[in-house]
Amino acid sequence: MENRVTDEHIRVAMQAADAAREITLKYFRQPLEIVQKLDDSPVTIADREAERLIRDILESAFPDYGFYGEETGQSNINNNWTWVVDPIDGTASFSTGKPTFGTLIALCYQGKPQLGIIDHAALDDRWVGVKGRATTYNGKPVKANPNNTDLASATAYTTTPRMYTDETLPRYQALADLCKFTIFGADCLAYGLVSCGFTDLIIEADLKPYDFMAVAPVIEGAGGVISDWEGKELTLETGDQILAAANPSLHKKALLALA
Repeated sequence: MENRVTDEHIRVAMQAADAAREITLKYFRQPLEIVQKLDDSPVTIADREAERLIRDILESAFPDYGFYGEETGQSNINNNWTWVVDPIDGTASFSTGKPTFGTLIALCYQGKPQLGIIDHAALDDRWVGVKGRATTYNGKPVKANPNNTDLASATAYTTTPRMYTDETLPRYQALADLCKFTIFGADCLAYGLVSCGFTDLIIEADLKPYDFMAVAPVIEGAGGVISDWEGKELTLETGDQILAAANPSLHKKALLALA
């Protein structure tokens, strides 16, 4: 199969996102047991049920594709095509009643993201990014801010300062200090906000591919730029440090500040 996202890919991914919504909304703001995984990240029954359903839908439609999920692990990821899924990005938010959690569904070709869905069930918001196409927000094209090219006037998101190490925290702080102000705790919603032009930068660390594969086509399809902290494009082999910016000029300046 050629390296191209088809309408069938998008249809099935949307179907999986719709199905995940039903599960996450059923459990949202209900009493839940929160389990700490071996990496100290939280997980709930909603995470596990949502991923199982997403995986069933995707594998039923595309049985030969690889799969990389936060909860159910990896299979056949050396295939040309691989789905990458985080059923609930922001489980801590979800489990404490905060509606910024989202479902992330990506499709990669030879390890590079081609299709990405950011779905926020509790907010009824959905971003869809497809390589080579304009990003849509609830079905309408959106664009990141091309005009704000100075760090001094840029607003920046990061999930939490706890995601940084002794080595990465000073680098993050050097960039944050140059920005107009910084905000914590939006989960994957922040990437959608960049794509709509509401904010300018996202600086993150301690991430896994299922945290960023889906957001990359959304950012890029809105005219933004996303990379690792060295400026390299994102793949399944990318490390844990991610930088997203509303436009190329701002991205370049942010990279210099992180160096």
